[in-house]
Amino acid sequence: MDTEVVISGAGPTGLLLGAELALAGVRVRILERQKARHGQSRALTLHPRSIEILELRGIAERFLAQGRTVPSWHFAGLSRKLDFSALDTRHGYTLFLEQTRTERLLEERARELGVEISYGHEVVSLAQDDDGVAVAGVGPDGDFRLRAAYLVGCDGGRSKVRESAGIGFPGSDDTMSSMLGDFAVVDQEAIAAAGRIPLLIAPLSGGLTRIVVTSPERMRVPATEPVTFEEFRATLVQLTGTSFGIAEPRWLSRFGNATRVAENYRSGRVFLAGDAAHIHFPAAGQGLNTGLQDAMNLGWKLAAELNGWAPPGLLGTYHAERFPVGHLVAGNTQAQTLLLELTLVPDYRRPVAALRGLLDSLLEIPEVNARLAGLVSALSTSYPAPDGDPLVGTRMLGPQGPNLVHSGTFGYFGDGAEQVAEGWKDRITVAGAKPGDLSELLLRPDGHIAWVRRETDPPDAARREAAITAWAGAAARG
Repeated sequence: MDTEVVISGAGPTGLLLGAELALAGVRVRILERQKARHGQSRALTLHPRSIEILELRGIAERFLAQGRTVPSWHFAGLSRKLDFSALDTRHGYTLFLEQTRTERLLEERARELGVEISYGHEVVSLAQDDDGVAVAGVGPDGDFRLRAAYLVGCDGGRSKVRESAGIGFPGSDDTMSSMLGDFAVVDQEAIAAAGRIPLLIAPLSGGLTRIVVTSPERMRVPATEPVTFEEFRATLVQLTGTSFGIAEPRWLSRFGNATRVAENYRSGRVFLAGDAAHIHFPAAGQGLNTGLQDAMNLGWKLAAELNGWAPPGLLGTYHAERFPVGHLVAGNTQAQTLLLELTLVPDYRRPVAALRGLLDSLLEIPEVNARLAGLVSALSTSYPAPDGDPLVGTRMLGPQGPNLVHSGTFGYFGDGAEQVAEGWKDRITVAGAKPGDLSELLLRPDGHIAWVRRETDPPDAARREAAITAWAGAAARG
């Protein structure tokens, strides 16, 4: 097969996944339904863990150079902010960076690594067997067929890949909808004078301003119904007493709170990632970030399988690790959305105001604030091993890890460097230095700890080999 992996969808998830696979020498082709990249940005932020995974590949600075950092974030629009700066990371902030810019940078990265990206190509069906996946679609020149070892659906909430693979998508339909608008003309002085208002307002590039609003009278309108400028303006006046001088709308859209998580992130040789695997209301801006982290988790595992060294069961850990994360994000966004929804219902406004006041007071407790900040930022995401050391599955902190895995390999620190360098030199980068107060540490390509040996544990070459083999496959012989 000329192409080993076909990815459906050239959004952030598909682009990062393509780059990760190509970094490991896998031949990748991304098929994108759109004829060209559009200029609209639904997502606006990269959260701390997303910046960390970009740093793992040595490309974080590309994104930081084009965005704006903010040390705090919000949960359900509460007055008391989440303090990302207090978290244990070098990137204690959210990065304001429009999705179009994020996609452009990720596409540049993918193309640098040799990924083929085909616009105007829509995947419509698939058929898989023991040896690969046959992909059928429609392109600029008519119908096309491709065959690959694996297919990954990164094609959004209405994923054709998920549907064709027969993977269920249980969850809840919309119960409310909100509106967003990008405007070329906005009265910034009126916004500044308004103080706290029940809206989200954010500056965009090109002099545009993003406003997100929910109408008490129109929040039951289906998300598929187009937004009119008159409706948007009337909602602003109703909620704030002013239209903020909005004019020249460049984009108006409606979005709902449907929440679904795929029953399985894998069906044979077909995988799902990003919105194809989970959808939810964009509360606290977690959707794009969760998709990037899906891609980072899947990429090295799929590459290991294709490159012939994956230990048994490695591909199965993708669903095992990311499926619970999808449910965590779905759950916290539903909680946030319910707070917003009930705030707009007249009969609930007073009790919900009391509830929000209580939650604000709880967020003043550092431990509570850090708990929710870790959830939203994804810094608390861990993949613990049963009966393993508590460090296993957590992120490696400090600068050592990212510097060692820029090429997408595992990283090893400790006094067994000579054995590791000899047996796994094709997939593990070795640093002889001890990892802090540990004797040995094996770091996964996605920055999570696979195995450690404490200083109180005696050296054991057989135990080291067994632990490394469980993640990085058998050592090369001869």
